[in-house]
Amino acid sequence: MIEKIFEKLDKILTFFEDWTLFVSVITSLVALFLNVVLRYGFKYSLAWSEELVRIVIIYTTLIGCSAAVKNRSMIKIDALVQIFPSLKMPLNYFSHLATLIFSGMMLYYGWQMAALQAQTSQKTIIMQIPLVYLYAALPLMGAMMFIRTFQLIYHDIMEL
Repeated sequence: MIEKIFEKLDKILTFFEDWTLFVSVITSLVALFLNVVLRYGFKYSLAWSEELVRIVIIYTTLIGCSAAVKNRSMIKIDALVQIFPSLKMPLNYFSHLATLIFSGMMLYYGWQMAALQAQTSQKTIIMQIPLVYLYAALPLMGAMMFIRTFQLIYHDIMEL
């Protein structure tokens, strides 16, 4: 039962991660390419393209954290595991615990930051995009990392 739930969540999150990252990176590449052509070909520069690329970099980094957890690509120090192979599982669960704590903090504090941005109605300087949309990626990333980490814990337990 729980395995089917994790499989369905995995499909949904993978679809969201893949398409969100694809569309945002393609959008920023097109905007940057257009800006380069206009700057060097016509001596005209688009002010909004650099702001868009900055927003996309932030957004893809936050959404990419969930994909990194799924692929077990998070940064780890494994020197202790290489010296003492018997510590692999305890350190792996410690890593999962640290990721769960971090994702919980991102959920909590990210929600507070997004709520603050909603109250103050701040917008980006050039494109006038409400900052609440950018800050909403923080609790979204926290929730996705939380789910992905529980999926990894479940798979680690099933492999025992």
